[in-house]
Amino acid sequence: MRIRIVDAFTDRPFSGNPAGVLLLDSADSFPEDDWLRKVAAEVNLSETAFAHPLPAGGAADWALRWFTPTTEVDMCGHATLATAHVLHTTGAATGPVRFATRSGVLGAVAGEDGGITMDFPTSSLTPVPAPDGLAEALGAEIVAVHDTAAHIGDLVVELRDEATVRGLAPGHAALRARSTRGVIATALAADPESGYDFVSRGFFPAVGIDEDPVTGSAHTALAPYWSARLGRDELTGFQGGARTGLVRTRLRGDRTLLTGHAVTVIEGELRA
Repeated sequence: MRIRIVDAFTDRPFSGNPAGVLLLDSADSFPEDDWLRKVAAEVNLSETAFAHPLPAGGAADWALRWFTPTTEVDMCGHATLATAHVLHTTGAATGPVRFATRSGVLGAVAGEDGGITMDFPTSSLTPVPAPDGLAEALGAEIVAVHDTAAHIGDLVVELRDEATVRGLAPGHAALRARSTRGVIATALAADPESGYDFVSRGFFPAVGIDEDPVTGSAHTALAPYWSARLGRDELTGFQGGARTGLVRTRLRGDRTLLTGHAVTVIEGELRA
């Protein structure tokens, strides 16, 4: 099998969020879960995507699953973008692609500019008190905390400003017990002319990822959060610490469209 490493939510190598992608030949089923977990651990990126084609005429074209180095997750945006990019650049798909996933059917459409727009469910947002110790774990004063839908399981934590988000150096062990999946720290962009509307960083030590550079699924919660604040349905988010990327969001009620570019940086053969 060919295995690829794709940088997602960026138009240049060594930026954005890298994901492993394996396109499997079988149209019947996935290999054993233990094998999938071992491959993901070997790839050792925040997510590795496994996809296999489905019979024609169904509700979806490909079955898709995502694994961190330690566990399977219900939703992943950047690895979905990476998979759609591989399908289009290899000729395995030429039009819109529908993925059957643990979060329902997710669509992906390639644009003329090379960007890919994905159709994801919009997350709910529930105001909650800040968990004890969260501010200390982040090392920053908290403005507000919202819990997200079950298929995401993140806490969206608004901080005072962009500089605070960018300067975070959290205690990952302390964050591990304070959300189901992760903590998304966010704030408005400091400069309205910067080319993005809000910033974020994502910390996921509960699923084996201290920091995820650009988290597409988190933007299904960040989009409604900041769209309500700014009064606009189309926004651009900037995410990351050492590696960064941009996610364009378009809110459509119970669906959120996420758009980004991707670049294949490594292609090889999986011999296991």
